[in-house]
Amino acid sequence: MRIATWNVNSLRTRIDRVEAFLQRHDVDVLALQETKAREDQLPLMGLQGLGYEVAVAGVNQWNGVALLSRVGLDDVQVGFEGMPPYGDPAAAEARAIGATCGGVRIWSLYVPNGRKPDDPHYVYKLDWLARLREAAAGWLDTPTALVGDWNICPTDDDVFDVQQFAKSTHVTPPERAAFQAFLDDGWAETTRAHAPGYTYWDYYRQRFERDRGLKIDFVLGSPALASRVTGAFIDRDERDPAQGTGAPSDHAPVVVDLS
Repeated sequence: MRIATWNVNSLRTRIDRVEAFLQRHDVDVLALQETKAREDQLPLMGLQGLGYEVAVAGVNQWNGVALLSRVGLDDVQVGFEGMPPYGDPAAAEARAIGATCGGVRIWSLYVPNGRKPDDPHYVYKLDWLARLREAAAGWLDTPTALVGDWNICPTDDDVFDVQQFAKSTHVTPPERAAFQAFLDDGWAETTRAHAPGYTYWDYYRQRFERDRGLKIDFVLGSPALASRVTGAFIDRDERDPAQGTGAPSDHAPVVVDLS
């Protein structure tokens, strides 16, 4: 089975690219983040015509996650138990959706950005990750993948200039500790050994062309899932403005193969 994750930065804008990507790489399950729309606003007919079932969680033009599967889409769950709300009034955001696809439980996750280390959103980010860890502890004994945009650079090698980010989110010790806690619990980051390199490049100042990026998109697998990983790659061409139809997302898809 081939699974992929992609922060698409608006599914409506990127729908032609998504359909082409699925066909080009023969993907069985695609987890999307930042779909930025309600389900009734999304152009899903083409995906369904390609044989994909679709599950969507989205409430407005912000956030949004989805799962596309051609190997089954069962027991769909929007949000995880204990997922904290945000805002005034506080409400659950569209940041997590899970389903069983081909015998694998897959969660599409869009971890809060955090904005700045002194921002309430940063506190929310750390709380969100802590609550996800608590929920995920009960999934370790089953074939499960936690995939998506984690908005964390776990090591200095995951950021093009760590000094430039010294006072920014994504690289702070608490964020890195939150990511490491998943690994300490038994989750395995399945992509790095097969697919080094960045997954995100800001549109600012030709960051992609100069390869000044971040590695923030990951696939964490339970032991039963991680043992099945045979390979992985980052589709950098999908981030290249010179490739494909229309403007690219600022993230590249990450693809993982399972035996």
